[in-house]
Amino acid sequence: QVQLVESGGGLVQPGGSLRLSCAASGSIFSINSMGWYRQAPGKQRELVAIITSGGSTYYADSVKGRFTISRTNAKNTVYLQMNSLKPEDTAVYYCNAALRSGSFAPENDYWGQGTQVTVSS
Repeated sequence: QVQLVESGGGLVQPGGSLRLSCAASGSIFSINSMGWYRQAPGKQRELVAIITSGGSTYYADSVKGRFTISRTNAKNTVYLQMNSLKPEDTAVYYCNAALRSGSFAPENDYWGQGTQVTVSS
């Protein structure tokens, strides 16, 4: 069994910063990519940023230059540093990990429970 636990969400004023963390635990053999998605009310879930096991990153155009994704492989943890936050960044942020739970197991996607980020004055 695998769990992804997020932390770090909250209320912040426009222009402020937040740092999200997500730790994966349980039966983990290897983790390929880890990433962050978000879903605003009435909208579809969208990709925010992804980081591979080798450290390559991808960002949505809307967050480039403001958000930074990083990971600590030894701790199976991924982070999202969010700077210069805007009201349109308000959403529930979900952590994702593509991982294998055993040496012969297929790769599957796992999700965290989500953490609310609200940007408002």
